[in-house]
Amino acid sequence: MHIHKLEKIWLAFGIAMLIVFLVVLGVSTFSMGMAPPSHSHAIDPEQVDTTPPFDQPGLKQVGENEYEAVMIAYVFGYKPNDLVVPVGATVHFTVTSPDVVHGFAIPNTNVNMMIVPGEVSHITHTFDEPGEYLVLCNEYCGGGHEFMKTVITVQ
Repeated sequence: MHIHKLEKIWLAFGIAMLIVFLVVLGVSTFSMGMAPPSHSHAIDPEQVDTTPPFDQPGLKQVGENEYEAVMIAYVFGYKPNDLVVPVGATVHFTVTSPDVVHGFAIPNTNVNMMIVPGEVSHITHTFDEPGEYLVLCNEYCGGGHEFMKTVITVQ
């Protein structure tokens, strides 16, 4: 097979530009100290029920109108099943799973997480309006997935 001289030049130019791009990207990444997020923390998924704070899931007050909700997503539900918070409360959700990947979404809010077994996920939301907020699993987790929900009552 014969490759024309101009085709060889353009191939060499394209490969050289690709190499330059990868070198610049790699050097800038290491020189700027970029790394994957380090704030994640993991636990043994088989020991979720005995690992604090998941050994006592629930809602606890951590400040003035500020709460921490420690929850476990399991096949096919959430623990605790229902939460009650006052209007205007800021809730810090801490969620994990002992079994499979689950979702944690509250429709019409900014709350949407993927709950991976052994990984601890965090998100915060302020509930400004009273009502019942449905928490749904938006990651298919098995045959009873459509029944996986819990309710947060804001009063």
